[in-house]
Formats: sequence, structure tokens, C-alpha cells
Amino acid sequence: MDNERANEFAVRECASQMIFSVFFRAYKPVIAILIAASMPGCASYYSHFAMFPAENSSGESRQVRLSWQSAEYPGWWFARNEATSVKVETQCSDRVWRVRDGDDADAGSCSTGIRACGESGMDLVARTGKPATESTRCMAIKAEDPGARIPDVGGKLELLVSCTPAVVTEGSGDESRNLDYIRASSVPYTVYVRKAPRGAMHARPPEFDEMACDAE
Repeated sequence: MDNERANEFAVRECASQMIFSVFFRAYKPVIAILIAASMPGCASYYSHFAMFPAENSSGESRQVRLSWQSAEYPGWWFARNEATSVKVETQCSDRVWRVRDGDDADAGSCSTGIRACGESGMDLVARTGKPATESTRCMAIKAEDPGARIPDVGGKLELLVSCTPAVVTEGSGDESRNLDYIRASSVPYTVYVRKAPRGAMHARPPEFDEMACDAE
């Protein structure tokens, strides 16, 4: 019963906020923006993550982890759903990719849709072996959809990897860093994603087995 009352209160509070903000949107646009920014109560927050096996560019068997956060609003709310960039990590590697969509100011201009651009001196175009630049799309989710947004990604996605590392390791001894990452492929990786309310016990992405890295 307590949960039902709490949910009812949340809905009423959210509806009141919507009416209040719509009023100010009509008469005071600047105030409306400030109000909207201070009303997180209408959103539901989620963690999204996936772990799957793949080879890195050196042909070594690795686990690859994808993770991001999202905020989802009711259909009647004026704000669009939002999400962070998708973090792509490869087991035993220090290289972390951030795949972003067009809503992200840091998305870069290498393509449209959900993508990650290359870095000069760090990446090569897998198909040609030529150096990749900030104008090269190295990773993409829903590569064929130029209007794709991360908040719309469901429980299954396709990750296309088009680049390979220019340098696999950097430094030596204790200062050595592994820069390898998931192997490029002309066929996208099919990835199944888990979604959980943020803060829930099962909302944390699985950890990498670092012992596998120490053994090599």
C-alpha cells in the first residue's frame, strides 16, 4: 500500500510540475528552461550494459563491455529522453572508447548517428591500413541510421568497428600501457543489452577478470 501511495504522489507531483512549467513556457521562456532543469522528478533513470566475447586486433580472446546511463520521461512530458555516451572497453586494455550521438557536443564530425571518431596517430583504417583521423568513423551503433540516438537503443544493438590500433602497446616495464581494442570487422557485432533501474543491486556492469591479463 505504501508503494502505491508513493507512486500516486510521484505522478501527481510530476503532473503539477508539468502544468506549472507549461504556464511559464507560454509566458516566460527563460524561466521555463530554469524550471525544467530543476525538475528531475519526472524522469526514470536506468543503467544499460553488455558484456560479450570477441578478439582484439592481436587475435587474443577478450571480453568487451558496453555501458551507459539514461533518463526516460513519460510520453506526456515535454522533454526528450536523454543518455550518456556509450563506453566501450576491452579486457586488459587501457583504451576506452566513447560512442556518441548527434545530441552530444563532443560527438565529432566524422559521421552522423551514433559514432566514435578516430584519433590521429592512434588508429588505422582497418580496410586500407591508412592512418585514421578525427574525420574517420571508427565505431558506430546502428550504422545505417543517420538519425539514431542512444536513448532509443533497445535490448539489442549492432556495433560496427572499422579501425584498428596504430600502436598496441605504449611504454615499457611498469609504465607499459595496452592500447589494443576489439577487432575490426566488416560485419557488425550483435550485442544484447541489459537494462536496470539505476542504483539497483543488479545495475552494475560485470567486472573484467584482471587475472587473465596478469597471466600474459
